[in-house]
Amino acid sequence: MNKRKDSRHRVTLIPGDGIGPEVVGAAVEVLRAAEVPIEWERREAGAKVFRSGDASGVPADTVASLRRTRIALKGPLETPVGFGEKSANVTLRKYFETYGNIRPVKELPGIRTPYSGRGIDFVVVRENVEDLYAGIEHLQTPSVAQALKIVSRQGSERVIRLAFEIARAEGRKSVHCATKANILKMTEGLFKRTFEEVAKDYPDLRADHLIVDNCAHQLVMRPEQFDVIVMTNMNGDILSDLASALIGGLGFAPSANLGDQAAIFEAVHGSAPQIAGKDVANPTALIHTGALLLRHLGEMKAADAVENALLATLEDGKALTPDVAGPAGVGTKAFTKEVIRNLGRAPKSYPRRAFKRLKMPRPTPAPSGLSLDVRRTVGVDVFVESRLPPADLARAAEAALAGLPLKLAQISNRGAKVYPNDLGLEPEPSDCLRLRLKAAGASLEDGAILEALSRLSAVAPWAHVERLTEFDGVLGYTKDQGEE
Repeated sequence: MNKRKDSRHRVTLIPGDGIGPEVVGAAVEVLRAAEVPIEWERREAGAKVFRSGDASGVPADTVASLRRTRIALKGPLETPVGFGEKSANVTLRKYFETYGNIRPVKELPGIRTPYSGRGIDFVVVRENVEDLYAGIEHLQTPSVAQALKIVSRQGSERVIRLAFEIARAEGRKSVHCATKANILKMTEGLFKRTFEEVAKDYPDLRADHLIVDNCAHQLVMRPEQFDVIVMTNMNGDILSDLASALIGGLGFAPSANLGDQAAIFEAVHGSAPQIAGKDVANPTALIHTGALLLRHLGEMKAADAVENALLATLEDGKALTPDVAGPAGVGTKAFTKEVIRNLGRAPKSYPRRAFKRLKMPRPTPAPSGLSLDVRRTVGVDVFVESRLPPADLARAAEAALAGLPLKLAQISNRGAKVYPNDLGLEPEPSDCLRLRLKAAGASLEDGAILEALSRLSAVAPWAHVERLTEFDGVLGYTKDQGEE
C-alpha cells in the first residue's frame, strides 16, 4: 500500500472514558496491522473535560481537529444522568450535524443467542439531532415539565434518503419506516409522509411503514424480515438497543454518525468504569466500528480484511474475552493480537455481503417558505399555573377577556378537556392547565393575543403560549380528547 505523506487519512481520535482507551487502542492496533495509512490526531472529550470545568464536555481543540479531519473514531463518553451538563456525545452530534446514526445488526459467528441461525442481518438508521433529543425542556410549573418534540421536513428527508442509499450500497431489497404516527399525527406523521414521498425516488427498493410498537414486536418475533429500518431519534435509540440484544448485546454493536460536515464512528456500548484498566473489555464493537470507518474512507479491501479477521476470531472461539467465554476468557490485548493474526483469513461458513461505497445524499436546501394561499391565526393556547377548579378558572378567565375578539373555548389538563366538563370526567388534578382561546372573527391579530396575555396574568401566571394556525384551511394543531 502506498504510504506517501499525501495519501494518509487524517482522523481525529477520541479515546473516551472508562474502557474507552483500551477498546479504541485495540481498534487502532488492528487498523495499523491492516496497513491502512492513517494519521491520528488524539483529542479529549467527556468526563475529564467536564471535570476541568468545560460544561460542554468537548473542548475547542477537539472541535477544531474534527473540523479539519471531518472524521473521528471515538470511545464511549460518560454522560451525567438526570442532572448537570448535557451529553458530550449529543454535543458532538449537534456541533457537526451528524444527522444519521447507523447501527448494523447482524448475527455473529460463535456468539450464541436465542436467535442464532435465524439469519439476522439488517441496519437501523436513526435520525440523530431532532425529535425529543433536541433537549428543549421547561418546567411549566414547579410540578409539571414539558419537552418539545421537534421534527422537520428537511431533517426527516435527509435521514430517510440516507436509509435508502444504505440499502442500495449494501445490496438490500427493502426499507421500513417505523413511527408513532397513529398518535403523534403531526410530528411522527410528518416523518411518515416524508418517507412515502422519498420512497418514490427509489423504485428499486420496497418501502413499508409500520407502527413503532409493532416494529418492536416484529423485531422480537421475526427479526430476519428486516433489511433497513429508519426511525425518528428516540424511537431509533430505543429499538437499536433492542436490536443489538438479538445478536449478543451492546458489546457487539458498532455504529456510525454521518452528516455532511463530519462522520463520527463509535461503539454503542458505554464506558463500563467498573472494569476499566483490567484488560477484560471486549473490543469487538470498536474493531467492527473501525471497519465501518474504513468503508467511509473508501478503503473497501482493508475494511473487508478487518471485518473478516474479527469474524474469523469469533468463529474460532479460541481467544474470546470473559464476557463471552467466562473465566476461561482472554484479555483485551490477547483478543486483539488474535484478530491481527487472523488478518488475511475469513470465516468458514458465514454469509458475506458485497459493500459498495455509500453515496451520501445531497444536502437538502433549507426551505425558503411554504407556498400557501391562506395562513390564518384562529386562536391561541395559553398554558397557565393554577390550582383553581377548572370551572372557577374559566369564570375568571372569561371575565378578564371581556371585550377582546377572542373567547375561551375550553380548558384542558394534559391533553384532556376538563372545561366544559360535558362527560363529568375527573382527571388527576394538575397545576398546569391549558386555556384554548378561539378568535371571534376571521383571524386573530397579535395585538389581541398580547392584550389577552396581559389580562390573564392577573388571573394566573402563564408559562407557555402557542399560536393556533390554519394553513390553507388545514388545522396546524391537534384537538384535545373530548374536543369537538
